[in-house]
Amino acid sequence: MSAAASYAQGDGGARRAARRRRSAAELTRIAILTLSFAAILIAFLSPLVYSALLSLKTPTQITQTNSPILPSDPATFEYLGKSYPVYYVPLPDGTTQALAIVKKGRTQSDFIDPAHPTAAPITWIGSWRNLDQPWQLAPAWDNYGKVWSLIDFPKALFNTVALALIGTIGTVLSCTLVAYGFARFRFRGRGFLFGVLLATIFLPGAVTLIPTYTIFVKIGWVGSWLPLLVPAFFANAYDVFLLRQYLLTIPRDLDEAAMIDGAGPIRVLRSVILPQAWPVIVAVSIFTFVYAWNDFFGPLIYLTGHPDIQPLQVVLANFHGIYYKNPAFIQVGNILTLGIPVVLFMVFQKVFIRGIVITGVEK
Repeated sequence: MSAAASYAQGDGGARRAARRRRSAAELTRIAILTLSFAAILIAFLSPLVYSALLSLKTPTQITQTNSPILPSDPATFEYLGKSYPVYYVPLPDGTTQALAIVKKGRTQSDFIDPAHPTAAPITWIGSWRNLDQPWQLAPAWDNYGKVWSLIDFPKALFNTVALALIGTIGTVLSCTLVAYGFARFRFRGRGFLFGVLLATIFLPGAVTLIPTYTIFVKIGWVGSWLPLLVPAFFANAYDVFLLRQYLLTIPRDLDEAAMIDGAGPIRVLRSVILPQAWPVIVAVSIFTFVYAWNDFFGPLIYLTGHPDIQPLQVVLANFHGIYYKNPAFIQVGNILTLGIPVVLFMVFQKVFIRGIVITGVEK
């Protein structure tokens, strides 16, 4: 073999070794990132998992000492029509076996083997109180049915969905029209008016609470859904800002081409702008729906004393005050209320994230 060939072969081996080292380093980084994100996800979801497990427990399971995190009862064995508790019993041969105690004593007790119940009882010397009990899984699925009936969940769910849907429709319609005006029409004072609109974002809600409530009392709207729904049809600064920033990314040439064909402003909005603005419209819709779904303060103020039209948040607060001694019932109500927004986000996840990225990053 010539010197040049030997050099080329050695150089090729060095390159392959370098590629292997880079591949190993890349795999190490990927593994570390994956484990880190998995740990963060577990930490984030652990409260939800704990709530779900707690919702399946009975009051006895919750108050039992040394009970496992899973909804479980101490293991028992049915023998001759009676239920006997099961304990882990150390035997003379050095093994430990799960046996059912049939006769308790201070210094010795009689046990039977659940696998051979007809065999002679086993007499064990010692205090049975020092023995550990095995646990058997016993989820209380009927907790959900009980809570469903106690709080009249269908009616409260209807009230919540109606408020959220009507409020979402009003917000999307009004905010789209206002954002369209700021994004497409040139008029004197447009920048100043848009700045005033954005300034309202920084206005605390507590400042306008009493004057707004006084107005609604004067016109007789308190005790109805009107104070919660009518303001949604007059736009809000946050959603107008998101919609306007997205509409600015749509080329004006499309508007001009439609106007040349005789389309007016409303036709341009309906046929040109809206078909291209669905990502941000869906994002705003989900924002508004989730906010209305979780709103507690507004319905508490305006619907107090009218339980027939109260949404889930207020109904659950009253329910928690009554059944505060049963944490399982409280968690059942929370999980039932949480389910619909989670499903909604999972269904529209791609469109939702796309709208947030475009409105929040590109502009």
